[in-house]
Amino acid sequence: MLEDKNTHRTHLSELGEFGLIDHLTKDFPIVNPSTLKGVGDDGAIIDFGDQKAVISSDLLIEGVHFNLSYVPLKHLGYKSIMVNLSDIYAMNAIATQVVVSIAVSNRFPVEALEELYEGIRLACDIYKVDLVGGDTTSSTRGLIISVTAIGMAPQEKIVYRNGAKENDLIVVSGDLGSAYMGLQVLERENEVFKVNPNMQPDLESYQYLIERQLKPEARKDIVLLLDKLGVQPTAMMDISDGLSSELLHICKQSHVGCRLVEEKIPLDPTLINACEEFTLSSTMVALSGGEDYELLFTIAPSDYDKIKGNPNLSVIGYITEPAQGCNLITRANEAIPLKARGWNAFR
Repeated sequence: MLEDKNTHRTHLSELGEFGLIDHLTKDFPIVNPSTLKGVGDDGAIIDFGDQKAVISSDLLIEGVHFNLSYVPLKHLGYKSIMVNLSDIYAMNAIATQVVVSIAVSNRFPVEALEELYEGIRLACDIYKVDLVGGDTTSSTRGLIISVTAIGMAPQEKIVYRNGAKENDLIVVSGDLGSAYMGLQVLERENEVFKVNPNMQPDLESYQYLIERQLKPEARKDIVLLLDKLGVQPTAMMDISDGLSSELLHICKQSHVGCRLVEEKIPLDPTLINACEEFTLSSTMVALSGGEDYELLFTIAPSDYDKIKGNPNLSVIGYITEPAQGCNLITRANEAIPLKARGWNAFR
């Protein structure tokens, strides 16, 4: 159910395509010198000079990636930007522009899209990126959001997935699994609501988990921190599909193996409590949950002293020669082959 708190509903046909674009984007200022031309022409003009451009794109589809029964439109707008900025930061670059396209059905009034764009604008404001274009069209099946993010970095700073080397340390930012458990809580409460619409859920104890699901934060701060510490990752990815999937991507593309240490995986206490309640393994949730949008990267052993003790970073394992394979070292000190059980868009 799409909650509409506005009494007045403006039909999209009243504004038309270009009128709607002007209306939704009028409050987006230009903050980056590289943005020569933003919204309002056939294309945006961006000048990076000696910097290299980094571009990433994602698609979010109602009923596949989000459920408007419990996802507020403002949060959805914010998250749609985070999902894309995270990919830019995963290349060790700084995001500077976004292009947002939407397809909407006629059940959405202008006011609903204003709410969506309010979340988009908040993300742009906080992360200092410019909205420089996009497209709007009709949809017969709800809401579809397409975001392309553009960033820049000097060539020598860009980090790929294929640079991990034997004996490198595996590092992750933040904590893992909380976004997935937030989704489990929301799904459960939604099912309860369907049975009894008068039942008001008590979500206070799950606030952190729900926020991690509805309002994730891309880790621009980690990119800036690593630069400040003088640490250049050898390989890096963001954790969108689950820790195990992303680490296996790095190992495959770098032609290496790994040892991931179970007891080193950072877990929030709220997550551990929720996993007990749902009778789920917190390790499996952290490995396969996804949507954490934390950064997973490898560093040379010589850089360990620069990051040790930092509350934002956890060393969770190390890279091995390829013949040793990719394994999880359990708390019982057993080696278990690492499996990719994260999000699969086509299963």
